Amino acid sequence: MTNIALGIESTAHTFGVGIVDFNGGTLSIVNDIFKPEEGGLHPALVKEQHLNNFDIVIKKAIEEANITVHDIDLIAFSQSPGLGPILKIGAIVSRLLSQKLRIPIVGVNHCIAHIEIGRLMCQIEDPLTLYVSGGNTIVSAYESSRYQIFGETLDLAIGNMIDSFAREVGLAHPGGPKIEKLAEKSQKYIKLPYVVKGMDLSFSGIFTAAKKLIESPEYGNSYDLKDVSNSLQETAFAMLTEVTERALAHTEKKELLLTGGVAANKRLQNMIKYISEEHNARFEAVPLRFAGDNGAMIAWTGILKYLSQGGDLINDTIIKPKERMDKIPIPWRK
Repeated sequence: MTNIALGIESTAHTFGVGIVDFNGGTLSIVNDIFKPEEGGLHPALVKEQHLNNFDIVIKKAIEEANITVHDIDLIAFSQSPGLGPILKIGAIVSRLLSQKLRIPIVGVNHCIAHIEIGRLMCQIEDPLTLYVSGGNTIVSAYESSRYQIFGETLDLAIGNMIDSFAREVGLAHPGGPKIEKLAEKSQKYIKLPYVVKGMDLSFSGIFTAAKKLIESPEYGNSYDLKDVSNSLQETAFAMLTEVTERALAHTEKKELLLTGGVAANKRLQNMIKYISEEHNARFEAVPLRFAGDNGAMIAWTGILKYLSQGGDLINDTIIKPKERMDKIPIPWRK
């Protein structure tokens, strides 16, 4: 029997546990997701929910994998980046499991994990990656032993911006899929701020302008929520597409990977697929099950890290809430 890793994801709203074998087979994925009754993410409330539920999630993942806790050979956890109080939960639980079971532990960068699970599930080798989620918006590619960043958001992440707009108009969390469905029903485009600065993007202006459209006296007469949703998506996704295409031309990569929670959006997939075809690059979007935050991506990246450089010392498992992915060496890609 091949070795098995248990991965714990706890950077934001999701406490996720994934169990993956060393050949890349996924044995189970179980998520407990904090859903705010109102407003955005409240770290204290998220932390409380994760503390109350982590043991239930771990037990369920082990049951679904049809193994016992003693079959686990490696613990991996999301060490960076993320919200400090929430990262701490995953780190503490992981250290306890590692020490109790006397097995190695490795800390994993959450952003890199989104890329690695995409590479594994899409069987893609060396892509330019557009990583879009609630907390991150990054265009990156492997270069000089690291995942270099070619473009990123200067303020709001794309997923956060769309979810924030959804909350403003009274749509329950998660708002992204609901905005996507509304946008599909509209053919009308209302001009919104298009802000690309070099290779970086700014989404705060789009968010503010879309809010003003909803508050305008014209709302309900000249246009409705479907039209604003369509305009919001089209503008934001066009910005992402422009920056991604420029990075594709610069890096001359022959593969393009779309990953992260927002990668599930069909309109964004179609736009990125179009530029891939224009540049003769193979396009892949991470499968829906692995698109959002999950423990399997942490487990698999932990396996790659462990096989290339061994486990971490407990003293090296301190959380790093603001660590950038381009600062981390990637020995398994040499």
